[in-house]
This record gives sequence, structure tokens and C-alpha cells, in this order.
Amino acid sequence: MPHQPRIEGLITRMTLEEKIGQLGAFADALRPFAFEVNPETFARDAEQVREQIRAGRVGALFNGVGAAEGREAQRIAVEESRLGIPLLLGADVIHGMRTVFPIPLGEAASFEPDLAERTARATAKEATAAGIHWTFAPMVDVARDQRWGRVAETSGEDVHLSCEFAAARVRGFQGGDLTAADSLLATPKHFAAYGAVSAGLDYNFVDLAPQTLRDVHLPPFKAAIDAGALTLMSSFNDINGVPASANRELLTDLLRGEWKFEGFVVSDYTSDLELIAHGYASDEADAAKKALTAGLDMSLQSGIYAGHVAALVERGEIPMAVVDEAVRRVLAVKAAIGLFDDPYRSLDAAREADPSHIAAHDALARDCARRSIVLLKNEDDVLPLKKSGQRIALIGPFGSDTAHLGGCWNIFGDAARMIDVETGLRSALDDAASLVVVPGCAIEEPVEGGLEAAVAAAREADVVVLALGEPHDYSGEAQSRTQIVLPAAQQALAEAVATTGTPVVVLLRNGRALALEGAVRDAQAILVTWFLGTQTGPAVADVLFGDYNPSARLPVSFPQDSGQQPYFYNHPATGRPNVPGTPRSFQARWREVAHAALYPFGHGLSYTRFDYGAPQLGTDKLGWNGTLTVRTRITNAGPRDGEDVAQLYLRDRTANRVRPVRELKRFAKVALAVGESREVEFALTRADFEFHGVDNRPVAEPGLFDLWVAPSSAVGDAVTFELLAS
Repeated sequence: MPHQPRIEGLITRMTLEEKIGQLGAFADALRPFAFEVNPETFARDAEQVREQIRAGRVGALFNGVGAAEGREAQRIAVEESRLGIPLLLGADVIHGMRTVFPIPLGEAASFEPDLAERTARATAKEATAAGIHWTFAPMVDVARDQRWGRVAETSGEDVHLSCEFAAARVRGFQGGDLTAADSLLATPKHFAAYGAVSAGLDYNFVDLAPQTLRDVHLPPFKAAIDAGALTLMSSFNDINGVPASANRELLTDLLRGEWKFEGFVVSDYTSDLELIAHGYASDEADAAKKALTAGLDMSLQSGIYAGHVAALVERGEIPMAVVDEAVRRVLAVKAAIGLFDDPYRSLDAAREADPSHIAAHDALARDCARRSIVLLKNEDDVLPLKKSGQRIALIGPFGSDTAHLGGCWNIFGDAARMIDVETGLRSALDDAASLVVVPGCAIEEPVEGGLEAAVAAAREADVVVLALGEPHDYSGEAQSRTQIVLPAAQQALAEAVATTGTPVVVLLRNGRALALEGAVRDAQAILVTWFLGTQTGPAVADVLFGDYNPSARLPVSFPQDSGQQPYFYNHPATGRPNVPGTPRSFQARWREVAHAALYPFGHGLSYTRFDYGAPQLGTDKLGWNGTLTVRTRITNAGPRDGEDVAQLYLRDRTANRVRPVRELKRFAKVALAVGESREVEFALTRADFEFHGVDNRPVAEPGLFDLWVAPSSAVGDAVTFELLAS
């Protein structure tokens, strides 16, 4: 690395205590923020933290905000500490800073990685203006169980889609120049397999085939690293009995050995200390030893490195070379983002106060939000609504709500800029008085007279817009659910409104796929609006009134019942598949529901119709080192201009391990005017057919493959080709 001589010189001069200091990150007591996320921050003495910085015993602070205060902390580090090593200032900036963009799951529904790159770039500009160098994002875990609350932070259940969004967000956060004042250091998390926690229970154990680890859960991390990520965060979970935060095979053999990763790994919040609760370490000293020697470079918040590493080195239980290597990685990252040359970068109070970006970021937030909305159902073309001559009843607890627009990990968002659904709809209508708003119930509880008022409003309306869903704290960390359904009070509201016979359009606010029931499932139209952030109201209005033709597609499968979880489209084939149209006995089935999604991965409707021609292959016999060209003609056969997502899926018919029934390998969003046709082209090579075989090594096997180009994972006619032997 170009900064190596400077770093080696520092390591030579550092005391053991100063080295250990670089391996500790602590909640920012100098500019505290978000008590509910990091209550320990407010219990620490600020002057004591300043003294620790002066003594060179702090490498990083996190979840503080403010350029001026951050500049003062940095001044102490570079001007009053013995060696002048700058601080790294981090924060949980997940899907927006002051401007809040849709949750990552919602944004992934756009199937537009370049859109995610642009929102991450905007986020980086705002976060660095507020005195932050480093974000604990993107989350790149693959989420196959919708009971898990942290599905909201992911890009969904598919590997390829997750890889594309992981790389895009890293590029967006970091920009083209890591040393630039608006470059935000990315931290893909959680390394690894956090999305595979048993039963969807947060922090739970992971029992996983090594091949599944490599085929499903590791590729998005590799994609993020290839895009330039220099830090990773370890996960809370164990993997087959070894906690990820002390997993040498993962942190050293694979990450540094196979992948040649040169950055550093930071623990998740106290995950190194939690080795004791796992039963993997006997005490704090043992936990520190096992984590550091496994390759966990920086301890986040627990303080066990500061408390125990010096004594472990002195006793010979941790070689000094291990400490030096961890310090070398941390200092190299600080050098790579320019902190040694300009320690006060991203600490400009005048830039923080400058509001000139707001209009552009609001416009981006609105566009991203409407591109994230998925139209699941639209019977009798009840949508789009009319801006005049139609009486609309907006019913439900989320109609006028602003507290639940941002979703989970909305720490720094500007609440004053949040726009609710009612405001968005009234602003779009020719006559604002044609909209009647009735809550009907609270988010989790009925209200006196609520159902009666809702039914009366529905009877007087031409159409009901039913704003239902999860509160923001149903999703995110430690928010696992056993029943992924709407709260009972909201379901009762939907049932009552349905009795009026007035057409119902459901607006779902959610951080996961939901099991829809009764009147919600049977509504004439259903829109998945996730948690859309700052511009929720205008974006929803754009879609409801047809100013924007919905183009998003599901990044997760909506089940028919909660009991299907974990359910994901790319499940391995079974020897007794449930074949539609055949007797169901002695097949893979449930008694209550079909072995299928209610709405499958990739599904989404539009206000127009797209027709797909059969895929045309460049060859039906692909050479071992050849390239397969796939072309499909798509036609907008409906009444409006629109965009569709063409999705290419593969199935390996025969292999040395059972393969998925389908796997997404390519996708493209295509804009077509009314009547327009366009040929979409994809190219595949042998690498696209690889998987990890019985020996856990990558392999592509000659043989027959099925291929689909279709608008979802559950439709389309397959064509077949053969991969020839080398």
C-alpha cells in the first residue's frame, strides 16, 4: 500500500497501549445522539473520553453527529496526543442522513442498482457534512425468512440482486475518491450468514451447509469488496458452532487468504464480548484473545481489547505480531481515506449548515420512493385514481402518520421534512375537499367509534384507500415475529370497510413480506409501499394517480401463510415436487396452502401490459469457454408508457448437488412507450453456472440447463441449452 512506510514508522514508535487504542471504537460521548440506540453514550463522562483520546487510547468514535464538535475531538487527537493519529468517526447511516430514502428492501424493489448508488451518494454528502467519515452500511445479508426483523435492511432473498445492490451502495457511499470530503467509508455487514439465523430469530444460531454459505451468503460480501469496501462488520451469530466474531476460518483464511482483503474487520456492537454468552469464551480475556487472534481487528464498544490485550501480550498468549497486523490494517484504512494528510476532512461546520442540497435530495427521495412501490394487484383497473370527480376515503392509522415513515435505523432523519400520505394526496387532487380522512383504529389497538366512522366514510366514497401496515419498530434489529400479519385492530378495520362494497385500494407499509389475510388479501388493489422516508406522501400520490406508472418488483416472496417461513423462490428441488394439476398426496405440500408464494419474487404489475417473446439463444450447445447470448423481444401492449423488469433465470437440470428450481442471473429494467417493442440482450458464461460441489469447491458441470426470460420467478416458458465439456 502506498502509505506503508508512514504506517510502519508509526507502529515502530507506538507503545502497546497506543496500539490497543487504535483497536477500540466507542460510542461518541462528545457529541451524543440517539439515546435509544446507544444509551451507554450518555452514561460516559465526556472529559474522560477526551483524556483517553489525548492518551492515544481511542481509535474511533461512533454515532455522534456535528462537524464542529467532531472537529474539536479530532483536534485533541492530532494536536494533543503523543503521535497525533487521527480519529475515525463512524455512524449507523443506513438509508439516508437528514434526507431519508426508502428502506434498503424497498429500494431493492426498484431493481435499479444505479438508483441505490445515487441515494448512497446523496447520503454520503449529508453524512460527511455532519462530521462522519464511516458508515456501518450497506447491509448485504441475504434474507430468506420474513420472520426476521432485519429483512428490512437487506436487498431481499436473492443472491444476484443482493450482489448488484451491495456493489452499487459501496460505490455510492465511497464515491470515486476515498480522500474526498464527501466520501463515506462503507462497511458491508454482517460477516457472515446473519440472514440465516434459525427460525428468523435475531441473534440466533446458524446451522448451515458450507456450500450454502459460499453459494448464498458470501457472494454479496465479495461483490462489495470488489467494489472497493475497506471495512467489514462481523455478525452476532455463530456459524455451525463457531461465532462469526471469532471465526478464524472466516476472518482470516477466507477473507485475507482467499479474497486478499486488505482492510479491517470491526465487531458488531459488543459481539466480541458476547463470545462468553455463546459459551465459546470463558471470560473477557479469553473472548479478547479468541476474537483478535481470529482476525477481528477492532472492538466496537465492549472495551475488552482495552481491558485485556496488554496483559495477554505480556503473558505471551497473543503475539505482538497479531496486534501489529490489526493496527496496520486500521491505520492503512485511515491513510486510504486521507485522514493523515487532512485530519479535518468532513469536519466543516459551514458545509454542514449549507441547505443548498435539500431540493435535489428531496427530488431524488421522491423518485426513489415511487420507483420502490410494488403494485401487487389491480382488479378491474381500479387504479390509477382520478384527481377530480371521485370521492376518496383515506382510512387507516397510516393515512396522516409521520412518525412511521422512515422505518428502522432512521437515526438522523429530519422529522420536519417528512410528508405523510394525506398531505401528498391533497396536494395532488384538483379539489382537496374530495378527500375524507378517517383513522378507523390506532396502529395496534381499536379506538372508540373508529370502525363506525370508517364504515360511514367508506359508504360515502367512490373508492377507499386503506393505509395499513407495520409500525416502524416491527422491523429492524431485535424485531423478529412469529406471525407476519397485520395487527388485529387493522385487520378488523379492513373487514369492516369491505362490508360496504366500495372498491378498496390497500397501501401496505411494511419492512418485510407479509402474509395477507381476509379483506386485505381480497382488496381490489394492493400496493406495497414499504417505509419510503421523507417523500412518502408525494411518491404515493404519484403512483395512485398515475403520474408515475409503477415499475417495482418484489425482492422477497409474499407467502400465503406465516407458517411457510422460511420461504424463498430459489429453493432446491425435491424428489417429490408438488406439481400443479396432479394429485397432492405424497408430494411436498402443506395441508392448508399450496407450496407456492401468494406473490412470488420478481412479481409486480403496471398500468400497462408487457408481452414477452420466447428467448432466442445464440446457440443451444455452449462451448466450455464460450458466451451464451440470449435475446428476448418485449412489447408494451397496453395503454400507457411504462417500465418492466426482464428477469433471466437458470436451472441446472442435473448436478452433483441438488440445485435450485430457478436462480436469477441477470435483470434489466426496460422503458417502453405504448406499442413499442425492444429486444433485450443478456450474455452468460460458464462462471454463471458455477456452484460449490460436494467438496465445497466451485464447479460448473456440463449438461442441460433450462432458461427463462420472464417478468417474475413463477412464470414464463423455458428454453433449453447444453453446456459442453471442456
